[in-house]
Amino acid sequence: MSETELVRLKPRRIRVVCWSAAVALVVVFGAVATSLSGPTGNGYGTFQRGDQLAMVGLGVFGALGFLLFTRPRVEADAHGVRVRNVISSYQLPWEVIRGVRFDRGAPWASLELHDDDLLPLIALQAADKESAVEGVRALRRLHEAHKSRLAERADR
Repeated sequence: MSETELVRLKPRRIRVVCWSAAVALVVVFGAVATSLSGPTGNGYGTFQRGDQLAMVGLGVFGALGFLLFTRPRVEADAHGVRVRNVISSYQLPWEVIRGVRFDRGAPWASLELHDDDLLPLIALQAADKESAVEGVRALRRLHEAHKSRLAERADR
């Protein structure tokens, strides 16, 4: 592992699913918006342009909600790991990380920290199969390289 190697990981399959769902949601809400015209069911009111725009707006906001799930990323280098999950972000040096876990049956990998916490790596999802396994292996190589550098410094 070189000192300048940078590992960038992001989910693959969930990105396709979320973008497809977002586009479908906007199309469905757009179709509903175009059908909103004339009187309401019981005749007490009428649908107007604002109602149509509100339906399109709801579709766009729903689509943006789906696209939040495309946000997860992991970047790692010789100094540490930067994790961006759906809502939260973390930047951790290798010194606080005990190991990289990807347990059988787990939906995603996680970082095991020295204080016995687990930090989920949502960017490394089991649904991505081999690419997720390769990502975990790359993170483990960087972690091992950091541990070997620490051991070399201790021997001096």
